[in-house]
Amino acid sequence: MWSPAPLCALGRRRPGPAAPLQPLTRLLQKEYREKIPIHLLQREYREQPPIYLLQREYREKSLIHLLQREYRALPGQGWGRTQHLSPRCFVSNNPKSRRNPKTFPVLDGRVPAVYQHVFEENLRNSEAVIQRYSELLERVKKGGGEKAILRHTQRNKKLFVRERLRLLLDHEDFLELSPLAGLDMPYGDVPAAACLTGIGRICGVWCVFIASDATVKGGTIYPIGVKKQLRAQEIAMENRLLSVHLVDSGGAFLPLQSELFPDKLHGGRIFYNEAIMSAMGIPQVAVVCGSCVAGGAYVPTMAEESVIIDKIGTLFLAGPPLVKAATGEDVSPEELGGARLHSQVSGCSDHFAASEEEAYECIRNVVSTLNCDPVPEEDREPDSPLYSPEELLGLAPLDYSCTLPVKLILSRLVDGSRFQEFKAAYGTTLVTGFGHVEGHLVGIVANNGELVHDAALKGSHFVQLCGQREIPILFLQNTAPQPAGPASISQAEAHSNRLKAQASMMAAVACAAVPKITIVIGGCFGSDSYVMCGRSFSPNFLFLWPNARVALVDPRHFPTVPPAGDWTGEELELKQLKANSLPSPGWRKKAVPFTPLPGSGMMGSFYLKTPGR
Repeated sequence: MWSPAPLCALGRRRPGPAAPLQPLTRLLQKEYREKIPIHLLQREYREQPPIYLLQREYREKSLIHLLQREYRALPGQGWGRTQHLSPRCFVSNNPKSRRNPKTFPVLDGRVPAVYQHVFEENLRNSEAVIQRYSELLERVKKGGGEKAILRHTQRNKKLFVRERLRLLLDHEDFLELSPLAGLDMPYGDVPAAACLTGIGRICGVWCVFIASDATVKGGTIYPIGVKKQLRAQEIAMENRLLSVHLVDSGGAFLPLQSELFPDKLHGGRIFYNEAIMSAMGIPQVAVVCGSCVAGGAYVPTMAEESVIIDKIGTLFLAGPPLVKAATGEDVSPEELGGARLHSQVSGCSDHFAASEEEAYECIRNVVSTLNCDPVPEEDREPDSPLYSPEELLGLAPLDYSCTLPVKLILSRLVDGSRFQEFKAAYGTTLVTGFGHVEGHLVGIVANNGELVHDAALKGSHFVQLCGQREIPILFLQNTAPQPAGPASISQAEAHSNRLKAQASMMAAVACAAVPKITIVIGGCFGSDSYVMCGRSFSPNFLFLWPNARVALVDPRHFPTVPPAGDWTGEELELKQLKANSLPSPGWRKKAVPFTPLPGSGMMGSFYLKTPGR
């Protein structure tokens, strides 16, 4: 309650009748004495018994009180039961992401006439690689092939995996992840790694789905399939998304068990992640829509709720053939681990479904009981870029020599082509600044040439700003070819300074606790790819344009070797080291084939030592 005492102490009349005026310093001293902490504590203890104060302290600091206050302080953010656990905030009720987007400067996205021939060359290359990409996607969408699909749908009476997703998800597009994984593997083609993963919505709630494709080698799990499923679980944990499993798997591919069973990030990690996600409060549901053998049987049993389909869903560690071999007993799959057994006897399944359509409707009902609010729709449509995004085909570089200014790309990505650039005149080979994408404020870091010392310092500064302001970062990666080694002391010093600045930016990128999305729009080569948040630096998502290339070095831009001539002392020493590293006469060059990165154009061979002739 307001008290007039402080005002009276500053020279006015004290409260009460006929209070005499007192010197100002004496009044201030008395006021200070009454307000010092020890005096306040003594008065508090005089007025209230100690037991009452302890009870009040315990009441205010008890765990249930703190949790209740935490939940009251964070209404409507993410999953209600994990609000205090979320390390990152991906959805905010605060409209700061849509604050004053029209005040940013507008980028000039016109392609200069001098670059027209480069634009046309890039356009032809983009059309060719997109055609190739579309062909691969069509090949993957056929799963194990037409014969396998007919056997799956007609003889086994099952739905194709993409038809299952159509029944499960809301009637809208979904984002499929890693669709080309499994092609051209050393152990053969495994289209889509025998499982579909992606992000879609069920009853308006965003989720990550992992759906086995039994038309691809019976849904057998290969090493690439384990890697793809682990990546989907990682996305679900980072973004706290509901996880949905459609299980129809024949278990691990035993000839490759050394590559998918014993190590930390092999098959067993899937079950470990399920337990961790459950502890984090991330819901997981599963549908047994086929055979679940061996390790695959743990996926639905560790989920919060599971549905098993009559006649086609089975769940056991070892199938009838192994039972026959071990005990000599003949048993049918239904008797060993069918839907009625696990719904009525073992209790492994929570819901029994007579058909697949009923099972997916049941899962949609389960999702509606999770008590989580769908992501709210945007209150207004974001501004479209002023320049056509279709022109990005001519801006996607054929190689680094065909790279156009990156601001031409930004003018076709950000809302209204508006971009607030940071340090525009400093370190111009790296473009940094703020823009809006679909109404959301993001920080943008884009390669615009060689990542030199000034550019790396600028990038480090900007990334730290985004981390402090909790603004997501979008990296547009097109790394320059690695420069040739230094030829003088001054060049060596400049090279060292550049490495130091790049190390600073690496640290800033690694420690920025905000969402990070990397898009490779050209080349992804060498250490520069680490600085620009490559896969090793764990971006939340990493996407490649069809023209993108990923390799340790760009084989089209190897550093040039100086011509033969007079050698200095250091150059002579370097020449001797190179000579010592070459095969001796006792070695015979034998070409041993190895699989290069797709599209890298790299060729090579190993040296195997054989007796000299």
